[in-house]
Amino acid sequence: MFNPSLFSHYIVVSNRHLCRRPFLDQVAFLCRQKPKAFLLREKDLSEEAYRSLAKEVLSLCQAHQVDCILHTHWFVAKELGLRSIHMPLPLLRKNQTSLSFFSQVGCSVHSVEEAQEAQRLGATYLTAGHIFATDCKKDLPPRGLGFLEQVCQSVSLPVYAIGGLHLEDAQLTEVMRHGAKGGCIMSEAMQL
Repeated sequence: MFNPSLFSHYIVVSNRHLCRRPFLDQVAFLCRQKPKAFLLREKDLSEEAYRSLAKEVLSLCQAHQVDCILHTHWFVAKELGLRSIHMPLPLLRKNQTSLSFFSQVGCSVHSVEEAQEAQRLGATYLTAGHIFATDCKKDLPPRGLGFLEQVCQSVSLPVYAIGGLHLEDAQLTEVMRHGAKGGCIMSEAMQL
């Protein structure tokens, strides 16, 4: 059984392929839980399909007063008037000068050096991982809590742990004790 009070410490990361109910119904359910933010990832969609889905997700997020963060498609976010974007580091490097519109720029990092570079490039928060074993990265060992602590100590930005997290008090307490502001959750959230 999940603890709904924990949601305020998590950024929910979408993966519509994992949902047991229609995706937009799942988004609405999750937004009612009041997460820190909802990150629309959906990397397999074309730009047009992503734009269309983003409009629907944004509407649900706004209805529940949840921050909606688009992933990669900064031009779609700008079109929709969103001030939050999340970028993989290579895209942050490439598009750094185009992101001044955004008040919140997230970046995914996998090393201390990447974390420091993302901060220099203007990121305002980081996701660091993967911290725990996860089915999403079965062939890669988790980087662990020591790695998370090193990343958190190397930057002055909020860092959110990602990879293998669950909606449980003990795990959240553990990542926060190692310096994280909170966590990101995908698989478990998509399947609630």
